[in-house]
Amino acid sequence: MDITIHGLDELGASLSKAWHQAMDESPVYANPFLAPEFAIGVGRHRSGARVAVLREDGEAVGFLPYERNAFGVGRAVGLGLSDCQALVHRPGVTWNAQELLRACGLSILEFDHLVEEQKPFARHVTGTFASPVIDLERSDGDYARWLRATYPGLAKTTLKKERRIGRDAGELRFVFDERDPRMLRRLMEWKSAQYRRTGRMDRFARPWIVDLVDHLFDVREEHFTGVLSVLYAGDRPVAAHFGPRSRTVLAAWFTAYDPDFHYYSPGLIMHLRTAEAAGRDGVRIMDLGRGDKEYKDWLKTRELRVGEGFAARPHPVAAAHRMWRRPVRGLRNTVLAHPALRERADRLLKTAGSMRTSRRQGSGGTGARSR
Repeated sequence: MDITIHGLDELGASLSKAWHQAMDESPVYANPFLAPEFAIGVGRHRSGARVAVLREDGEAVGFLPYERNAFGVGRAVGLGLSDCQALVHRPGVTWNAQELLRACGLSILEFDHLVEEQKPFARHVTGTFASPVIDLERSDGDYARWLRATYPGLAKTTLKKERRIGRDAGELRFVFDERDPRMLRRLMEWKSAQYRRTGRMDRFARPWIVDLVDHLFDVREEHFTGVLSVLYAGDRPVAAHFGPRSRTVLAAWFTAYDPDFHYYSPGLIMHLRTAEAAGRDGVRIMDLGRGDKEYKDWLKTRELRVGEGFAARPHPVAAAHRMWRRPVRGLRNTVLAHPALRERADRLLKTAGSMRTSRRQGSGGTGARSR
């Protein structure tokens, strides 16, 4: 096995084609977060982004995108944003994790959404977690009918609210692939406000993430397309979702809604409409991403498993990084795994978010970052 390292801006058409071929030949790698277009987008804004290319007999057969800092500490490309991570390779390809890290100049590689199939990394996985998906093939192309049969109470309530919002605010209109960039800006503003209300880190306060989403919105390729979906009541947008899709997988990434309409459960309506439209457009799986949320339990048809951990070589930098990061991840996972602790943490975060919002308003803060 020959391994070479490349900057993502120098990937070139032939290597991108080989990467796409590996995605096509292994359905487990069909997720758009594993496409070269996502890695290239991150690489435009993260100076340490690289890709390791694995070759057999001179032919490119595997691709590992990653980020590396000056100390040789690595992380899966887009860690914290990506909901799927892997070394994408053609069937039958094997590799040695230690040799791979050495070729990349890494003492350690951190991941948190690793595809379960990645056996060479298996001994480095510190925990596995459910990643709910909506299998649109399993629902025979009629996800709404499947939902009504599986969760009749939820479906009845949601459809009733959908009719009510149509009466109260105007006829509902859903656009699966909205190309108006103003609606993308509106989604970011809603999501930014939601992060602050709930005490979470505001991702859209980071200019590079805003620029990355703007860039991905404009990507229109066979293996990666940025899809913005918007739900309108009359002419007024009430909810929106932005996520990447490959030919067969749509990733649920950023969903938000106008808080004036919270009573109508617009986020849930948004997910239902998106799943229906995606199924009609050839999507087989809608990936809801790792995390315990009640709406995911309602909507999912099954679960995938993703791994979290640190692939490492014997090295003092690797030991120090693991000692620093592993307790933080462990505490977070403990809280998320216990409903009582999770609810208590949510209340504390919301209280802190409310206090910060009040201070911002009192000092004349302008709210979400606008561009």
